[in-house]
Amino acid sequence: MFLKIFLLLAFFAVMISVGIVCRKSAGNVQGFVLGSRNVGSWLTAFAFGTSYFSAVIFVGYAGQFGWRYGLSATWIGIGNALIGSLLAWRVLGRRTRLMTRHLGSATMPDFFGRRYGSNALKVAASVIVFVFLIPYTASLYNGLSRLFEMAFHVDYVWCVIGMAVLTGIYVLVGGYMATAVNDFIQGMIMLLGIVAVIISVLNGNGGFTEAVSQLSQIPSESAPALNGAFVSFFGPQPLYLFGVILLTSLGTWGLPQMVGKFYAIRDEAAITKGTVISTAFAFIVAGGCYFLGGFGRLYGDVIEYTASGAPVYDSIIPSMLASLPDVIIGIVIMLVLSASMSTLSSLVLTSGSTLTLDIIVPANRRKMNEKAQLRCIRLLVLFFIAVSSVIAVVQSRSSVTFIAQLMGISWGALAGAFLAPFLYGLYSKRATTLSAWVSFAAGVVVMCLCMFCTFTGKTFISPFFTSPINAGVLAMVLGLILVPAVSLVSKVKDKKAVDRMFACYEHKVTVNAATALSQASDHRHRRG
Repeated sequence: MFLKIFLLLAFFAVMISVGIVCRKSAGNVQGFVLGSRNVGSWLTAFAFGTSYFSAVIFVGYAGQFGWRYGLSATWIGIGNALIGSLLAWRVLGRRTRLMTRHLGSATMPDFFGRRYGSNALKVAASVIVFVFLIPYTASLYNGLSRLFEMAFHVDYVWCVIGMAVLTGIYVLVGGYMATAVNDFIQGMIMLLGIVAVIISVLNGNGGFTEAVSQLSQIPSESAPALNGAFVSFFGPQPLYLFGVILLTSLGTWGLPQMVGKFYAIRDEAAITKGTVISTAFAFIVAGGCYFLGGFGRLYGDVIEYTASGAPVYDSIIPSMLASLPDVIIGIVIMLVLSASMSTLSSLVLTSGSTLTLDIIVPANRRKMNEKAQLRCIRLLVLFFIAVSSVIAVVQSRSSVTFIAQLMGISWGALAGAFLAPFLYGLYSKRATTLSAWVSFAAGVVVMCLCMFCTFTGKTFISPFFTSPINAGVLAMVLGLILVPAVSLVSKVKDKKAVDRMFACYEHKVTVNAATALSQASDHRHRRG
């Protein structure tokens, strides 16, 4: 117990110290929200990765999908690395940095407002962010309750309060730069932690070969005719697995807290290095989490079950860890804290800056100066932390179920509404304001209908789309189809303004030969 408490206190001390050291960089709005757009490759890559993978993934998703799909759940982590990280950086990174700097936008809703020439669109995007990020933020506390109870026998409420206070201190004091530096430290803990946990769990089951052998003997309820379903290449339910991969990988392209990391990156070199670092981080952390969850069926005799006999997914990972040495449990506690706090800090900073810069400042008749804006952002960050904490505690203390349902809807609604207009807005001059409105409506309506059907016990479209995961994929695909389709039958508001926006991609830059080959250098070589 002394060792676990010591590790925890050391972790808290480092986080607060970083916030104090970084306070000078948070003296203005650009510094507080974007780190003055001067964040290097390692910090940006780790900020992207740690915002991506929270305790929800380690405790909730790893347990749930590992139980359902076995070792094939590892494909989710691979998809997160290749689609959610590698492709996201390659497709979005450079263009997001160039376009947002050219437009002077600091948030995703502000980008929509400027790119599509509609202040109403900016306000609508801000409202969507506000409505769906709060329950998403509250879900981050869920993974902590069982682990803290197991390790310290501490009530869940105190876990929530401690995490909220600590995150609030370093975000309010140091802003984006403190968040980025702490994300780097927390990311290193996550990397070391997941490797240590996997090795310990496998050793506890006789090694990798023995653990796989035991898992291969367990029959699948969804595919009883498939022998060794949980160790097969695509698992017992490949179609459902594909849906999870798409939502958790492609969905990040439309999440404001993820895309916002590209706004702050320093230069081309940082993008190139950041792509490699972020992808490697995702392979280890996400791949490791889902690989670990794949062995959850080996603990079927010790996990919790509901009255109907269904497994309590949040109990799977804690049950796997309960018998590990205290040192490993201490590392796991820091891992889950790191995963939760890094994502929490990113979400509340995104929510506070979006609501201030995109709604409050434009609506204020008297012009707000820099200090007033900064004060407002800090107050809203504090507000979002407090509200999400209260929601988390209320959910744990009552039978209120709609909160948990809304958490599952949040990711799909944000990705479904924002992915298509953001992607096409960066690449196509033809994308119109009306098409963005249609995408917003489609994403929100699809996920709200899914939620309504879940509450009432009705089937949404078909049994396949009753799951929020699959409904989220439907919302994203609809957006990707509707934006170009609607753009074909509607007009761009101001073609000249759009041409000026896209001119930022056409500026001539000089690079080394190692970066880009040229005909001139080939000609000189042949002549020599």
